[in-house]
Amino acid sequence: MRVWRICRQVHAAGAFSGEGARLYGGRWNSPGVSLVYTSPSLALAALETFVHLEPNLQPDDLVSIEAELPDDVPTERLDLKSLPRNWYELRDESLRIFGDHWIRAGGTVALHVPSAAIRGEWNVLLNSAHSHFPRIKFQQPKPFEFDLRMFP
Repeated sequence: MRVWRICRQVHAAGAFSGEGARLYGGRWNSPGVSLVYTSPSLALAALETFVHLEPNLQPDDLVSIEAELPDDVPTERLDLKSLPRNWYELRDESLRIFGDHWIRAGGTVALHVPSAAIRGEWNVLLNSAHSHFPRIKFQQPKPFEFDLRMFP
């Protein structure tokens, strides 16, 4: 399985460390819990990045990083029925508790979770503390630019 992350060049070396999520938390983790947010396509990674940008501010220092998970590493998929209604509209604490528990349980290296940016699509959370994480192969960062038409 291939996954992508987009980040600023200055953060590329640690893009798969989970440090940013540990410091600030996210939809699927509390501050203090390391978690790596990825997408199974470069297009979804771009949209997930875009929704977090300052309006009208086009970053000029982004890179994309592709990673390949071996087919035999343990993964799982979240059951949509287990989520609260309108989970994508809220920063519901139950989502962070779920992600924190998944990380601490350490059963799988990857968890497929629904995208809030594009319902019907799925992102992939990575547990950088899992014993299979070192088996993931990371590519070199490549410059990434959004199309100018996305910024007024």
